[in-house]
Amino acid sequence: MQLTNKARYAITAMLDLATSNTTKPVTLDVISNRQNISLSYLEQLFAKLRKASLVKSVRGPGGGYRLDTTAQDISLTQIIEAVDENYDLRRCEVDPRMDRRSVSQKLWCQFSYQLRGYLNKRTLQDVIDDYKTDGNLTI
Repeated sequence: MQLTNKARYAITAMLDLATSNTTKPVTLDVISNRQNISLSYLEQLFAKLRKASLVKSVRGPGGGYRLDTTAQDISLTQIIEAVDENYDLRRCEVDPRMDRRSVSQKLWCQFSYQLRGYLNKRTLQDVIDDYKTDGNLTI
């Protein structure tokens, strides 16, 4: 199972925002440079993240973006869904031409439910806490 670049970049950018050691808003230019993600691509992603109320923008000099809530309150699923990613491998609806689901269809349904459950339980803070090493975290 592989998530798209859109989902990966959105999670990476949100982790960058969550771990920035500043009380000031972070500009997309700074995130772009730190994470080597196109600025125009970040602008598109952050428009969707803002619409989903995961980040808030601050205008004017010293403006940028902040998390709209704590890193503990933002699940990976929320980020993925905000950027319109479909990581659902299943086609769990029963095909009208068949009277039941196939074995492989059941497998992918179970896998997808497990993946969704895992990503829904994991927050930005969980990821940050899991990968801190010697007080130095690299995103």
